[in-house]
Amino acid sequence: MSEPGEWLIYRGAGEPHDGITQLPPPPPWRDFANRSEVCPDGSVRGGDGDGSADRRLGGYRHEAELHRPGAEELEMVNAALYLRRPLLVTGSPGAGKSTLAHSVAHELGLGRVLRWPIVSRSTLQDGLYHYDAIARLQDVQIAAHGAAAGAEPQDPSTGIGSYIRLGPLGTALLPSQAPRVLLIDEMDKSDIDLPNDLLNVLEEGEFAIPELERIADRLPDGVAEVLTHDGTKVRIRGGRVQCTAFPFVVLTSNGERDFPAPLMRRCIHLELGRPDRQRLAAFVRAHLGDEAARAGDDLIIHFLERSRSELISTDQLLNAIYLTGAAAPAGRDRLADLLIQRLDRPR
Repeated sequence: MSEPGEWLIYRGAGEPHDGITQLPPPPPWRDFANRSEVCPDGSVRGGDGDGSADRRLGGYRHEAELHRPGAEELEMVNAALYLRRPLLVTGSPGAGKSTLAHSVAHELGLGRVLRWPIVSRSTLQDGLYHYDAIARLQDVQIAAHGAAAGAEPQDPSTGIGSYIRLGPLGTALLPSQAPRVLLIDEMDKSDIDLPNDLLNVLEEGEFAIPELERIADRLPDGVAEVLTHDGTKVRIRGGRVQCTAFPFVVLTSNGERDFPAPLMRRCIHLELGRPDRQRLAAFVRAHLGDEAARAGDDLIIHFLERSRSELISTDQLLNAIYLTGAAAPAGRDRLADLLIQRLDRPR
């Protein structure tokens, strides 16, 4: 065990020093340096394109098999796959709701998970596509000035796809042989209208881009090239996107609100309970390895005891085991309690 203060990088002494060079590597779930590359053809070199699978599933996932679903969980996931229906996953923070999407994508080889994090201002349009009308107007004005100066005039419909970028939902609905995995995260944070706005798109598996529909007859073969959420270019014909393989859609909710019956009717509902000791240990092994799981077993037990009466998250447990193990500071239990603070405490 190190002496008190030895693990501190920032010491609060007011004297500049080079202690930042002693900072150890980040926790695996906060490592943003090992991002993969999305190739021009849409394939991914070295992982999932943004490192999110490693951060979610853990660098030791092949050894630890992080996600050990129970019978009901397996059945509901497969029901959603068979029926081509969205999977609504509810449960407390840190129960593994978002991880489920990454686990399915990893096991079935479905590529990078498309993630749409929901906030109170999110609209259906945000998920489908964004049209940068201002940038296009500016470019049209620049072209007009060039034409006035003698340059060859251009059809304003040419290149309109350069100003359109599909959102995560829009990208998931592109035609493909295998389904993409779409994570619509924290749906209970949305505006009251968003769940109802999603109904038609989730039912029909298609949507229109009016900016392209209006000028389809002026486009070569009615086709425009637009950017996807992945950053690649795809061809859209006639201004409509129609899926051929319905995506595996995971909607997560912390249970902070109820959803309208029409949305619930279109979803397969899975409620995730609190993880038990075995699952928590597997969770720690997946991210930190077997030795860290054994060393942190007492923290796992203490975490389970507290979770019976307090709202706490498995992310906090990971933080505590990593920091008390990596820095090995004195006052280990006190530091762990500081990191695992109840989320429902009065502010």
